[in-house]
Amino acid sequence: MKTRLFFFLFFQVLLLLSKPVYSQILLNDSNDVRILYSADTIKDVKEKDISDVFRQWFGLKPSSKSDSINRGDPPVISVLPAIGYTLQTRLAAILSGNVVFFTSEKATAKMSVITANVTYTQNQQFMVPVQLNVWLHGDAWNLVGDWRYMKYPQSTFGLGSNSKLSMEDPMEYNYIRIYQYALKKITTNFSAGLGYTLDYHNDISEDGLSNGDVSDYANYGADSKTVSSGMAINMIYDTRKNPINPDQGMSAGLVVRDNMKWMGSNSNWQSAILDVRKYFQFPGHSKNVLAFWSYNWVVLSGKSPYLDLPSTGWDSFNNTGRGFIQGRYRGNMMVYLESEYRFAISRNGLFGGVVFANAESFSSAPSSQLQSIQPGTGFGLRINLNKKSNTNIAIDYGFGTQGMKGLFVNVGEVF
Repeated sequence: MKTRLFFFLFFQVLLLLSKPVYSQILLNDSNDVRILYSADTIKDVKEKDISDVFRQWFGLKPSSKSDSINRGDPPVISVLPAIGYTLQTRLAAILSGNVVFFTSEKATAKMSVITANVTYTQNQQFMVPVQLNVWLHGDAWNLVGDWRYMKYPQSTFGLGSNSKLSMEDPMEYNYIRIYQYALKKITTNFSAGLGYTLDYHNDISEDGLSNGDVSDYANYGADSKTVSSGMAINMIYDTRKNPINPDQGMSAGLVVRDNMKWMGSNSNWQSAILDVRKYFQFPGHSKNVLAFWSYNWVVLSGKSPYLDLPSTGWDSFNNTGRGFIQGRYRGNMMVYLESEYRFAISRNGLFGGVVFANAESFSSAPSSQLQSIQPGTGFGLRINLNKKSNTNIAIDYGFGTQGMKGLFVNVGEVF
């Protein structure tokens, strides 16, 4: 198992660090391919989004606004009311959207994004998450935040990536998350700073295993309320132009968190998250994108509350593990890797598609010994919601192991 995991990680790291030489070879080998993906051909087609389609249906004049957001433009707002279905929610009523803007007219100004949604589900879950990545005037400081309230019945399946679906343990709890960082720009693409992090769970209860065995949750230490509160160091290197829908560049973030009893935590414990993403235009003159994501989360020392352990789908945007239900795997250490290919379906940019594959491995707890690798695959459709901010509606269908499968919907790309 260690050998297989090593080679899998090694291959992914090579892909993350490599340059897109393959696209140049393809373009030089075939005149037809070069013509098909030439920049001039793409530029000749006027882009469309959902608002353009509605205007056409109702006989309204086409919008005279620019197809892209520029520095100095007013904020661009995208809103999507929808009915969705996911493994963890069943049917869900969703009001989702984002705001994209620049706070500086400098050529090097970074794009700011605020994303929020309100969701109520068939499982009687209620969620209000707000994520922000805002650059203050002059781009000297970057505010990065993840605020959410959740009333959240959700099952857990025990510890480690060897756990079985038969180990399902239905739980209920309320959850408040406050992660807020202030980062100082050190260079054009690198920022670092400090922040405060809070995970607060209360009214926690479990139904237990259907066969009557003691659950991993009960063995780990059942509590009706848990608090993880402390300070964190956050460092980000980011060369992407548009974090909502990146087509080139990379980002790498490291968060080291120190939860302390004197700040309200149940115990002293420390964790780290390393998040690396790399994007290539492939072929090189097309708008198709080959993307790679490595997300690694580990408890460094101490004992984390059960619900704060690294877990599938509990990254900031709940996107790891397409093909698996959120919370499917949990443990002291998480290693996650994903690759995705995004391609155009319509030349006007209204429709696109993706194919993806991911793999994750978890330890149990308190062990840090990784267990089996659990792969997921799938495909999806992209619909351009807002061409100015290049925001897509992402509709994916994923397949996991042990017969797990389901639909996943996002406003914006998964990573």
